[in-house]
Amino acid sequence: MQRTFSLSAYMHQRFGQRVQKIPLDAGFSCPNRDGAISRQGCVFCNPLGSGSGMRERGLSLAEQWAFWRDIHLGTHGIERYTAYLQSYSNTYGPVEKLAQTLTALDGLPGLTSLSLGTRPDCLDEAKLDLLAEQKDALELAEVVLELGLQSSNDSTLTHINRGHGTAAFADATHAATARGLKVVAHVMAGLPAPQGREGLEELLATVEYLNALPIHGIKFHNLYVCRGTLLARWFEDGQYVPMTQAEFLDSLSEAIMYLDPKIVIHRLNGNPQKGELLAPEWAANMRGMHNAIRAHFKKHDVWQGKKNGAEAGPPEWYSPDFKKAPLP
Repeated sequence: MQRTFSLSAYMHQRFGQRVQKIPLDAGFSCPNRDGAISRQGCVFCNPLGSGSGMRERGLSLAEQWAFWRDIHLGTHGIERYTAYLQSYSNTYGPVEKLAQTLTALDGLPGLTSLSLGTRPDCLDEAKLDLLAEQKDALELAEVVLELGLQSSNDSTLTHINRGHGTAAFADATHAATARGLKVVAHVMAGLPAPQGREGLEELLATVEYLNALPIHGIKFHNLYVCRGTLLARWFEDGQYVPMTQAEFLDSLSEAIMYLDPKIVIHRLNGNPQKGELLAPEWAANMRGMHNAIRAHFKKHDVWQGKKNGAEAGPPEWYSPDFKKAPLP
């Protein structure tokens, strides 16, 4: 039984085959680190960013693409790819920098779609217009904006030094969708908050908030403590206690059941990079987490939308073999 509308299912329905993401580091920064908003960053953010670091090793975007494509093509025979501009905020800075980055993607073999990790407050009209224009110019099937929301609670966003509120996320989502761009929301369970730590109530409120917006997809993350962060200091001082694995599994299950069944789930948990994890230990075992989630869903008969529109059972489009994705 397919219990969620997974990214894999959506991609097979949309393209008829597997489409592999290739992470790219284009050298963007973040206004929450370079002083435009602050130099501290979000309390949980790895100071090195969430990316491959290949640009620091001198590799161009084309060279990065070739490195990963050769691996996926040679190992699995994959021929179609999503360019994933992952590190930091990939629409931050002048629109000319974004234009140069997009131009550098032209002609990459197997390029099918584009995904950009960024912040909702780093998207203005000119950048959104450029992305919509380049979708056609590069003959991309779709352009996806991966926007960090984390929580729908503005007091939590202030507490974690996010640097923007929920209104910025909603505005960016509507503006992007109006231009034919897709939005994937990033959500974190177990965030530190003024009252101590967000729990199930706050996570469900965030899901309800997103259900009311025209988002295409969602990424769930279990908050883990990275070395070198302010959150690490809070953890070491006893000011923050991470969720247990059982708490996360219970919270994730409830969130999934209240999630709109037509929203594509890109991921169900976060995976720390090698050497960055301080706590909790259970977050380090990626395969173990995937198995634990599947087992928990099966044991408790959990499926996406069970309490929101899919009460009769998992919809047929959860299967990769379904002939047409329910969303354009």
